[in-house]
Amino acid sequence: MTSAIIVAAGASARMGAQGDKLFLPVAGRPLLAYAWQRLDSAPFIGEIILVVREGRQSAFADLAATCGFTKPFRLVPGGRQRQDSVWNGLEALSPAAEIVAIQDAARPCASLALIEATIQAARQNGAAVAAQPVSDTIKWSDDGVSISRHLERARLWAVQTPQTFRVEIIRRALRAVREAGAQVTDDTAACEWIGQAVKLVNVPGPNPKVTVPGDVPYVEMLLRAESHSPFQS
Repeated sequence: MTSAIIVAAGASARMGAQGDKLFLPVAGRPLLAYAWQRLDSAPFIGEIILVVREGRQSAFADLAATCGFTKPFRLVPGGRQRQDSVWNGLEALSPAAEIVAIQDAARPCASLALIEATIQAARQNGAAVAAQPVSDTIKWSDDGVSISRHLERARLWAVQTPQTFRVEIIRRALRAVREAGAQVTDDTAACEWIGQAVKLVNVPGPNPKVTVPGDVPYVEMLLRAESHSPFQS
């Protein structure tokens, strides 16, 4: 079985006065509803685990009822860091889960085709991540004030979600990180920790994440355009 984990336990600190971004109305629906809806409608996903902030469980259950989501889901509490939240999600997976797709709740534009492509790549390679080649010129700064050196962008990729794995691989990777007392900013970094190769799955279109208030208009434009497209998936 293929399962999905939606990471939704963040504090939305960078959203300022707008508060919890996951329930912010975007193109007529709460932001969280988009990522959840895609996974709920995906025939290749058997269950959904949502990792949420303690005390917010009722808001997520209410959203599921309001939106009419039908796929089995479980709510589990988040941890102190993102890696702890993902670990809690992994611990809640069905014993039948062989593949797990880990998705940011605030990244609403990942298509079903992209999610499925990462699943296929993970099944073949053990680990895969949605990613796009970097188009901007990138510079390194030692002090945050001036340029120290140039980085060759032909070798640079921006990784996104879904990040998809064979369940035993991501469990082994995160366990190694936890046992070492280390911190990683995403799940592919845990794979790097144990030397597990991660397949890049090139994202053909925009796949932004809402992090700050300025991200909302762009994401809203994309979602409204998608809702009028006969080719959405």
